[in-house]
Order: sequence, then structure tokens, then C-alpha cells
Amino acid sequence: MSDLLGQSVLETIKKNYHNVFPAERKVLDVVVKQPQKVVNMNVSELAQESGVSDATVVRTCNHIGYKGYYHFRIALASDVGRKMVPDTQENKGEDDALKLFKSYSESMIAIGKAIDLQALKKSAELLIQCRQVHIIAVGNTSHLAQYMGFRLGRQGVRSTFNAGADFFMNQINLADNEDIIVAISQSGSSKDIVKGMELGSEKGLLSIAITDYLYSPVGKLADYVLVSGDGLGGFAPYYYDYAHLRETAVIDALLCFVMNKERINEKNAYKPEILMADTKL
Repeated sequence: MSDLLGQSVLETIKKNYHNVFPAERKVLDVVVKQPQKVVNMNVSELAQESGVSDATVVRTCNHIGYKGYYHFRIALASDVGRKMVPDTQENKGEDDALKLFKSYSESMIAIGKAIDLQALKKSAELLIQCRQVHIIAVGNTSHLAQYMGFRLGRQGVRSTFNAGADFFMNQINLADNEDIIVAISQSGSSKDIVKGMELGSEKGLLSIAITDYLYSPVGKLADYVLVSGDGLGGFAPYYYDYAHLRETAVIDALLCFVMNKERINEKNAYKPEILMADTKL
């Protein structure tokens, strides 16, 4: 398959428009009419806008030469002139650090205003009442599963967490019906996370999703969705900063609702900290 990243997406569409199925032309019509809008849509959002299924969107991208929707989206971002790399760090003004942290605070406030409070409270209840939590995440989001699992352990909540899909699929497959799943996926489109959630659904497990996109494959599968997107930025292809500040903030907010001193004392959840005390000065 030839690399299309250096070519115009709109020209590629024009060349292939009459070679695809009618349903796929609906997708291409939306892209041609609204490329700037489409570049900020995930696969489910574009499918909804086009009046087709998620699978049709993916097939459309394949049929015009792309490896999938994400590959197509990166090319489109370049095509419409979106910024692909961050500004150089040279010659920064003295107040740039302050501006940066101000943008962080604005992002946190935007998430706080938009988040579904009832979903947040219900998610906390599930974490408190369940037998065990299976936290699943992959790629550059996987460290958040480890972070959340560690924090839950210190609050007296049992959990499993592993960056490898083979491992978390095993845990879900062996799960008790009183277990739950927490899926962390910024894009909401990670195939391994979707497979894990589908397996959990087959076993009757309730699930919580932490994702930037409510209307995404992961969002659709979850019983409760905690949206970490702030709506302030656009698509950032190549993930040049690998930042997960927003997802971390949502995790911390959820853990705050889970916090229960009586349970921590009852389960001696603080004991590991005492045992490890001699490792610190």
C-alpha cells in the first residue's frame, strides 16, 4: 500500500469517488464538504454525520487507499493545514509558563462543567461495591491503568491492571459477575479496549469508560461514560506531547468520590505504606 500522507486527501477522494459503493460516497461527501470539521471527528461521529455505520467509514478509508480511519485522519489534518508539531521552545517569554498553566486550568474547568455528575457518582458506587475492578488501557494510555490501580489499592479496592491485552483479556474472561471494568481510552477507538469491553459485556459485567469522546466505540459499549475531553482543542496527530492530563484529572476526581476512610482502616489498606516507610529518608 502506497504512503498517501504526502498527497492531498481531497484529490485522493476525487480520483476514487466513483470506485466506491454508494454508502461510502456518503462518507466522502461529508469529508469534501466539511474537511475542517471532519478532522476533529472520531469514527463514530463521522459515521453518524454520514448516516452510515462505523464499519462503513473504515471500509471507505481502506477502499481509497488508507490503512484505516486514523491513518486517513492524520492525512486530512495535514491536508487542511493543521499544526503537526509544537512551537520551538527557543525565545520563549517570561510569562509563557504562566500561560501554559493557565491553559491547563481552563481545560480542567471545562471538563468539570461538562462532566456527567450522576455518571461520576454512580461510577464511584460501582467501584466501592464491586468485588474487583479490571482496569484496561493500551499504548501511551497504559500507565494510567497502573496509576489508577495503585490508587485504588491504597483505598481498599481490589483491581487488576496490565498494559498487555492478552493479560487483561484473561482477567476479564475469568471475572466474577460482581466485577466491573474501567476502560481508559483517549480516542475511544482502541481495538483491544473494544474487544475487552465486548468480552465483559458477554459475561454481564458493568463498565465505566474514561474517554475524550462520548460518541465513540468505547463510549457506546460503556454503561457509564466520564468524558475527559475539554472541547478546547483540535485533533493533534502524531501525539507529539503524549499528554494525558485530562484523563488523569478525571481519574483523580473519580477516586475522590471513592475515598472512604472507614473502608481504608477496615482493610488496613495503608499497611504497605508503613512497611515501605524505611525506603524513604
